[in-house]
Amino acid sequence: MSQFEFTSRSLADTDRLGQQIATVAQPGDVLALVGTLGAGKTRLVQAIATALGNSPEAVTSPTFVLVNEYTAGRLAVFHFDVYRLKDDDEFLELGAEEYFDRDGITLIEWGDRVEHLLPEWASVVTIELTDADERQVVVMGDLAARL
Repeated sequence: MSQFEFTSRSLADTDRLGQQIATVAQPGDVLALVGTLGAGKTRLVQAIATALGNSPEAVTSPTFVLVNEYTAGRLAVFHFDVYRLKDDDEFLELGAEEYFDRDGITLIEWGDRVEHLLPEWASVVTIELTDADERQVVVMGDLAARL
């Protein structure tokens, strides 16, 4: 399995990573974003969606609505936040499997909670706080091979 590592020392670094991911993103990509609260999952989604051509103001965390769609860019972005889901059925009831087959990129915050429900081609993006201003990002899977 391919692996890509990146160290972010600023919001600008995270934005650059998001631009890099957006550049190689393909329809059908599924990314499980994993990390503690405040690690930068939503910021990375904002960077990816913005780099794909969406307004930065339009990209917000779907913590309470569970899924947001951003369709103004080169690829549609389907942004899930599964932190508050009680079980697998809730995730499936959102129509997650249908999103995987749509012509866009699916980004799932707290993706480790539903990783066993994701397609085999899904990539995992782990963001770990290593310092107050530093994050270590590890991408595993198909996306890593393109970065």
